[in-house]
Formats: sequence, C-alpha cells, structure tokens
Amino acid sequence: MKKLGVYILLMCFAFTAQAQDLNARVKVISGKIQTTNTHIFQSLETAMKDFLNGRKWTPDNILPNERIECNFVLNIISWDGNSNFTGELQIQSTRPVYNTSYNSPILNINDKDFDFIYTEGQTIDYTDQSYSSNLTSVMAFYAYVIVGMDYDTFSRLGGTPYFLAAQTVVTNAQAGSSKGWKAFDGNVNRYWLSENLNSKAYTNLREFAYDYHRNGLDQMADNAAKGRKAIADALPALQQVDRTRLGSMLPLLFFTAKNSELISIFTKGDNREKSDAVNILSQADPANGNKYLTIKTSN
Repeated sequence: MKKLGVYILLMCFAFTAQAQDLNARVKVISGKIQTTNTHIFQSLETAMKDFLNGRKWTPDNILPNERIECNFVLNIISWDGNSNFTGELQIQSTRPVYNTSYNSPILNINDKDFDFIYTEGQTIDYTDQSYSSNLTSVMAFYAYVIVGMDYDTFSRLGGTPYFLAAQTVVTNAQAGSSKGWKAFDGNVNRYWLSENLNSKAYTNLREFAYDYHRNGLDQMADNAAKGRKAIADALPALQQVDRTRLGSMLPLLFFTAKNSELISIFTKGDNREKSDAVNILSQADPANGNKYLTIKTSN
C-alpha cells in the first residue's frame, strides 16, 4: 500500500523492473517526418517506455494495481536524419476512484518546447545529481510531477517530496541550453509548473485536490450526495487561488483536467448546489464559464 504522509524522498534507487511505480503508455508519432527509417522512432518509443516504467520514482512499495496510469504521446515535428529531434509531448495521468472502475483525470499538459538528442539503440540514463540530457530531464521531471500530483490526492500535501525532486530536475537543467527550464522561456513551461507546485501561494489548490478526491470522489460510490456535498463544501477554496501571478500555470492545468468532471458532478446536485457551484467555478475558472452555466440548465 502507499504510505500516506511521506515527506522524505530517497533520491537514489536501484533500477528494478519488479517494483515500478508508473504504468506509462508511450507513443511516438512521426507522420510529419518523410523517411523510410522508422526503426529509430520505434527504438525511441521503447526506450522512453522502459525508462519511465523501469525506474523507481518513490521509496514506497507500490503494488501492481496501484501503479499510476499515465500516457506520454510524443509528436515528432522535425528530425535532422541523425540524432537531433524537436517535438511536442502530451502528458496525461489519471487516478482511480475508490470502489469504481472510473479513473479521474489529474494531469493533461502539452509541452511544446521539447528538443532532444537521441541515437537509435541508446540507453536512457538518469541521475538526480546532475544534468545529462534534455530527453532524460523532461521525462524525469514529468514522472515526478505525475507521482506528486497523485500523492496529493491520497494524502494532504503528500506530493511535496516529489515536487521538490521535480524542482531539482529544473535546477540541474539550467546547465543545458534547451527551452522550457527558465523563467524567461514563457509563462507556461516546466520552470513555472515546478514553481507553482512548490509555492505556498498554491497550497490551498493542492489541499483542495485532496478534499476533492479523497473526501469527495472516493465517497460517491457509497453515497453520491455525501461525496458531492464534500466537494461543494471545499469549493470556496478555489476562490482563494491567485490566477494573476506571473506563471500561474497550476490553476490552468487543474481546470483543464477537471472542468468536465466538475460539471458532471454538479449537474446531479440540487438547485442550491448547482447555483453555488456555477458562481464559484465561473469566478475561479472564467475561461470555462460558459461550460459551467450548463450545470443550471441540467435536469
């Protein structure tokens, strides 16, 4: 079982396929590249999958049915025919809801600043102690983010050690020249995601994630009204989330993953729950305000 409340992350682990933490599905798409040598893309796909699934990312004993479900879809935009690639990486992760077959979306992000070097047959190595390549750093970064966000939903602020590990990846990556690791690379990048996840300014959003999943979704199979009420009671915390800070990336990612699910939950509520949910969600997430209005019109 996952040990809840873990706040110390052991930074180095043995490479053991028997104790993997992620169940990552990896797909490399190369349709935009005109070449007859497709073996390198297949090799890259296998190497990425082996790296993500074969490495221990936590000190906990993760059972096979507890492995975190996630998807990495790499769309290759350009390739020089040798070892230099650019692409876009779509990362998604989900979390099971207690006593159901439903998996709740946790992370859905498209990383558009992904350039890397890879040679066919290359083994992907990584250490938390230093920077080795952009390919390994990007995958390690998102592995830690996925684990941390998952742990936040099972234990209040339980993802803290993994977000600190992701921050270490960002710090080490300053030694490289690839985009996405620095504050001035834009407001939506790995630097700002790490900054948000480790910032006290977003502690209330992380705590809401725990209340939402553990006290809300996980209770709905046994008592839907009770679970929905727990989520409704926690909603005001979203009004405290500062969306005006430079690089306020975490709220954007949260609502990208959750807006449809929130609508589904509250369309089944009573009139008071519907009205309060629409008011709070429209204020906290104005970009999806029109979507939330459908809650009131549902039967």
